[in-house]
Amino acid sequence: MSKFAAKNVLITGGASGIGRIMGRMALERGAATLIIWDVNRTNLDLVLAEFATIGAVRGYIVDIADTQAVEECYNRVKREVGEVNILINNAGIVTSNSTFDRLSIDEILRTMTINATAQMVVARQVLPDMIARNEGHICNIASAAGLIANPRMSVYAASKWAVVGWSDSLRIELHEAGSAVRVTTVTPYFINTGMFDGVRSRILPVLDPEYASRTIIRAIERNTDFKCIIRIVVPLSMHFVRLMQGLLPTRLFDYLFGRVFGIFHTMDNFTGRKTMAEQQK
Repeated sequence: MSKFAAKNVLITGGASGIGRIMGRMALERGAATLIIWDVNRTNLDLVLAEFATIGAVRGYIVDIADTQAVEECYNRVKREVGEVNILINNAGIVTSNSTFDRLSIDEILRTMTINATAQMVVARQVLPDMIARNEGHICNIASAAGLIANPRMSVYAASKWAVVGWSDSLRIELHEAGSAVRVTTVTPYFINTGMFDGVRSRILPVLDPEYASRTIIRAIERNTDFKCIIRIVVPLSMHFVRLMQGLLPTRLFDYLFGRVFGIFHTMDNFTGRKTMAEQQK
């Protein structure tokens, strides 16, 4: 079991959303030091002030899309805090609900870099130390969009499919090498953090952030390899959807799950997380 007690825990995008909640939970479980990486100075300062009453916490402003900045920041973390025992690759973005032909090249590159490549770059920094110690845990937050294609989020889905494939391949590589370093791949449904404001879901409810965060933390503690976070309120789960995707002809699957159950329309009214200025209006 991957215990949080007396461990250094690094969470990217840890100043908001489920990153913030998971950080609090890690401290409540006795983490030696919670290390938060984020690009938002205002959010980071607020979280550091709040969490200082719970346990030891350090915050760093770092753009994970900048490979050199990631390397420099990790080296600084090692000097100031020590090696990372648990990494939660949580940072991610969604830019809009535009169809692919309307996305800018910048949106495509930013989404793929932050959601996929950056997770690999951050993991590549912590992994050699974990392998040398033969101890550590990497949790990569993907998405249910990395399992089921969805219109109006094509590049976001592509980035999450990349994370799922890479993360599970990394898990197998470490297992084949006989390493005790563990990898958990998480594919949550929409979570009510503001990132997907405006999303409407008929097939399953949008997830509560506390529930999703607690489920991820428990998956890490139990060394779960793959976690599909779905709160079952109807007799239907993402595993069933995946099974039907394999069994049904494509057109029939698209009709039943895309049209009847509304998967293909979840992003129609997407607005996304408001900026700090908008939230204050």
